[in-house]
Amino acid sequence: MNVLVTGGAGFIGRWVVKRLLDDGQYVWVLDDLSNGEESNIAEFKTHPGFQQFVHGDIKDEIALNQLFEHKFDVCYHLGASINVQDSIDDPRTTFNNDTLGTFYVLEQCRKHKVKIVFMSTCMVYDRCLDETGITEAHPIKPASPYAGAKIAAENMVLSYFYAYDLPAVVVRPFNTYGPFQKFGGEGGVVAIFIKKKLKGETLYIYGEGTQTRDLLYVDDCARFVVEAGYSNKVDGHIVNAGLGYDISVNDLAKLIVGDESRIEHVEHIHPQSEIQKLLCNSSKAKQLLGWEPKISLDSGLKLTEEWIKTIL
Repeated sequence: MNVLVTGGAGFIGRWVVKRLLDDGQYVWVLDDLSNGEESNIAEFKTHPGFQQFVHGDIKDEIALNQLFEHKFDVCYHLGASINVQDSIDDPRTTFNNDTLGTFYVLEQCRKHKVKIVFMSTCMVYDRCLDETGITEAHPIKPASPYAGAKIAAENMVLSYFYAYDLPAVVVRPFNTYGPFQKFGGEGGVVAIFIKKKLKGETLYIYGEGTQTRDLLYVDDCARFVVEAGYSNKVDGHIVNAGLGYDISVNDLAKLIVGDESRIEHVEHIHPQSEIQKLLCNSSKAKQLLGWEPKISLDSGLKLTEEWIKTIL
């Protein structure tokens, strides 16, 4: 298939591109490099399936028009502003990229009849209340402009499924981590903690650290995202993916560094955006896609640490 990955030079995008190439697809990447780095996909440039990297913006309709002349079968739309805290400080940029940008991509998909896989986020959910985990029917709560922009974009994506019969699926991966994740921002807590551990530095935790996260290894996440593009069973659906196990940020820090004296708590920048408990129920992904996570948290942390050691 001919496939476009927006945000393909980003952390998860890089792994999605890798899996698509491994599967024998022809892949184009569009990325403005505001979050991603071209070095993330440098190793794929000589792959016979890798067609083109376009340094461009999803809000540039002229560039999108030219790109979609390649007659794609699927568009994996991962291009977005991804930082929750930044969205509170600068909601305009997040809205323009995540909602408006998605609209421009949708219009091209409609015009050219291209299936869209829209990358949303677990940050749209309200806190988990029990140990059965968050299903797709769980209440949403846009506690940040990032979550609000993603919910707006999700609704636009699903409206194109209903209004135009466009094949479309919304995927909501939980807290993804692994090799190639950046050390900056609040999103890469695993990468940040491991880097600080290896450098002998103090691990800082925002707030009390009792908030829990369901940590999904990036290759498991990429496999989920890619397979959502291959199957028509998920068209018109919202689908979660997570490990199905949550851990508090305090316990995660202890698991990574071992020495509690190296952990300090600092005041949270934007506590209103915090979701106290995130625990994923992926039963729908298993039912419709046959997808289950393969990498345990312990294994994923080891793989991530081995990668970070190679670049420090």
